[in-house]
Amino acid sequence: MTVIAEYGQILLILACVFGLFMAWGVGANDVANAMGTSVGSKALTIKQAIFVAMIFEFLGAYLAGGAVTSTIRKGIVDPAIMAGTPELLVYGMLSALLAAGTWLLIASILGWPVSTTHSIVGAIVGFAAIGISTEAVAWGKVLSIVASWVVSPMLAGTIAFFIFRSVQRLILNTEDPFTQARRYIPFYMFAVGFLIAMVTLLKGLKHVFKDSGFSLSFLESMLIAGVIGGIVCAIGVVMLRRVEPEQADSGNRFASVEKMFAVLMIFTACAMAFAHGSNDVANAVGPMAAVINVVKTGSVTAKSAMPSWVLLIGGVGIVIGLATYGFKVMATIGKKITELTPSRGFAAELAAAATVVLASGTGLPISTTHTLVGAVLGVGLARGIGALNLGVVGSIFMSWVVTLPAGAGLAILFFFFFKGIFG
Repeated sequence: MTVIAEYGQILLILACVFGLFMAWGVGANDVANAMGTSVGSKALTIKQAIFVAMIFEFLGAYLAGGAVTSTIRKGIVDPAIMAGTPELLVYGMLSALLAAGTWLLIASILGWPVSTTHSIVGAIVGFAAIGISTEAVAWGKVLSIVASWVVSPMLAGTIAFFIFRSVQRLILNTEDPFTQARRYIPFYMFAVGFLIAMVTLLKGLKHVFKDSGFSLSFLESMLIAGVIGGIVCAIGVVMLRRVEPEQADSGNRFASVEKMFAVLMIFTACAMAFAHGSNDVANAVGPMAAVINVVKTGSVTAKSAMPSWVLLIGGVGIVIGLATYGFKVMATIGKKITELTPSRGFAAELAAAATVVLASGTGLPISTTHTLVGAVLGVGLARGIGALNLGVVGSIFMSWVVTLPAGAGLAILFFFFFKGIFG
């Protein structure tokens, strides 16, 4: 107790600095995943993508980032074990933020798309298992996270494969792709509006609903999403009418068709950014809120009120990360795995959204990063294995495997460092 009473102010400042650093890492690495397909397919320029993401990631993080957040991230650590020594939880959460942020910095410099969720989970497991007790860790939860390495990319890749095959069959491989695009793209637009609304209702706004005591059933969410899908479809049809058929003398008979898909991708980019901001800001602000709660109350509790300024720090950090370093991972997702056009990028984003919805409905453990990479792989495979850059794919898979132990190792080092300084 004396440690918290004596160093409380310093610990609070460190929590804010490390939380901002971690949020920067989320912006630099994770947001680039949501935007990489839009940039790689040239539907949006990097500047436009950063502008869209800055607005919608921030709105998602600040408006729907969770009024009450479970500060012990996803129930990985049992706080009761640290009831007598609350300062250990503070050291642990500080070391987890610093470790996960450091790993995300390294991964972003190398252009590796890694999971921010797995980074923070690995870090929390590391400090809890070695610094406190192996019994403090819910190992079943850790196993489900390892399972998501396989589940997320396979599911998204399969869906993306079939979506792009349908685009090839209905539009691209026909005698008049432009007319077919005008006929079928509104159906894809409805699917985009429907699925993204489902992502936002099930994942993004879950905390807002919980705080207000208001809840929607899966069926009610589907009905609302259906209406939103219809509205998106109607707006899209109006925008599509402005796309004129281009002459084939440019050597690209799909130029005007791809312009239509580029219109579609503006919708998917905005909505994926909002859903991502609302969902993943917790990776940065969850441990930060835990430290603030312990310092303020002097005790360990599983849940604590989330001050709005904490979400503000998270939202600002995400935006700065994306603006300063997001281009590296964007290039990996958008250009290096396989060549993307708006039609291919759309198939990948729609598949990623569908996977998030399926996971939300069935309780499957997934990672946004793994989902999007898997979806891009699926689109590449729809054009044959030769369309994939297998060297880049191999390095991405290696970075995924390394993320949990890297986060854990760094967190153990930082935990004993803080314990040595303050203890």
